[in-house]
Order: sequence, then C-alpha cells, then structure tokens
Amino acid sequence: MSQPSKKSPSKGLRRGRRKPNYRHQLQVEAPLASESRFYGQGLPGVNTETLTGKLIVLEGADGSGRSTQIRKLVDWLEGSGHAAVQVGIKRSTLVSEELERAQEGNILSHTTMSLFYATDFADQLENIIIPSLSAGFIVIADRYIYTLMARDWVRGMNRQWVTNLYGMALIPDAVFYLNVSPTQLIQRNLSKNKTLDYWESGMDVGLSRDIFDSFVEYQKRMKKAFMSMQRTYRFQVIDGEQSSDAVYDELIRGVNQAIFGA
Repeated sequence: MSQPSKKSPSKGLRRGRRKPNYRHQLQVEAPLASESRFYGQGLPGVNTETLTGKLIVLEGADGSGRSTQIRKLVDWLEGSGHAAVQVGIKRSTLVSEELERAQEGNILSHTTMSLFYATDFADQLENIIIPSLSAGFIVIADRYIYTLMARDWVRGMNRQWVTNLYGMALIPDAVFYLNVSPTQLIQRNLSKNKTLDYWESGMDVGLSRDIFDSFVEYQKRMKKAFMSMQRTYRFQVIDGEQSSDAVYDELIRGVNQAIFGA
C-alpha cells in the first residue's frame, strides 16, 4: 500500500441586486445578510462602504474541479474587462511556508493547525482581499473560511470557538460549493497523483490506518459539515460530477448575478 504523501479596477459594478430577467438564472444570496459585511466583529478600521469590488468564493474538495473552474472564471472575467485577484488557502506570505513545513512532520495538534490557518486567512484578508475590494477588483477565493471551519469541526473543535475565530471574515457576494462524492474524488486524485494526501485523507483524525478508507470517511464527514452550513451561509451547491462545461455554465450564471444583479 502506498504511503501517505506529506505534503485595473472594474467599472460599472452595481451594488444593488435585481431579480434575474431570464428564466434559468440562479438565485444567489449573500450569506447571513445583515447591516454588517462581516460575520462577526470584523477587522478594526475597515470602512465597508469603500469596498466597491465583489468577493466570489468557490469551495470544494481536492479533485472537485475547483482549480479548473477558477482558471476559466478568471479568464472570462478578464476577457470581459474586469480586474480579478485570486486568494486561497496557504497563500499568505506571513505563514504559508511555516505551515507547509510544520505539516510535513505530521505532528501539528488540531488547535495549532487551526490557528495557523486562521492566521493565513487573516493576513490575506487584511493585505489582499480588502485592498483589492477597495480598488474595485473582483476577488476570487479558492476556498474560504467554510473549508477551514469544516476541517476544524470534523477534528472535534468546539463549534462556537471556531465560528468566533472567523468572525473577522467578510461576507462574500456569492459562494459556490462543488459537490463530488468521495468515491469520485478518490478516482480523480489518484489519476493525478500516485497516492493520497495525508491531511486531505484525515489521517491525523484516526479514522482508519488505511489511507483509502480514511480518505473516504473523512470526505464523507467534510461533505456532511458543508451540508450543515448551507442553510446558515446560503451557498449555492453545484453538482461537480457534471461535465466541466455544465459546471462552468452554472457557475457563470451565478457569478453574473452576483456581479451585475441580472
């Protein structure tokens, strides 16, 4: 059995939402609509009235087709004359390298790993996401706090503690989750790599000594966590087992509505 691997501002953006004017338009709502644009206290000193850009989030497990769809989405946006910026998990210049090195030893406690990821997110929020939105850019997030929260919950972290931890996060303009079954995910991952990732298989959770069994069970639990979040955070679930073109068409309709309200 294989061993586990260690591993120019856009113009004309309209803030108002209008009902779609054609029959098959997706209905996308900002999660937890409130007077604040943050889930909790947010970041101090941020004037949300100046955030004229849009924040679009694409969620999904490794192998869900998330990266492919983001590339196509960015190409479409830039081809339409909109400046796009990408952010994602473990991309902070502050802690990403340290987090990568720490994970190589497979010795991180759940709390330490959670705080590492929260720091990674907060750094990108303050130094990339908010400045880009202030400049009118469209920010595309390759996963957001929902993946981080789901991971923590699956690892037994206190739900309220985790929710409070990410109270700094901005409420996105639209969130899409690519839903793919664990068995399909395992096939897609093995078609690209010789083995499965230690952390994405949940080997640190102690679900099984067999990495394949652990992967399936871990991804089942992650999917359950996402489904439990859907009503609260109001994200759009897209069938990720459709053809890539079908997923893209559905995604573009939703993004169009989030950006233009039509």
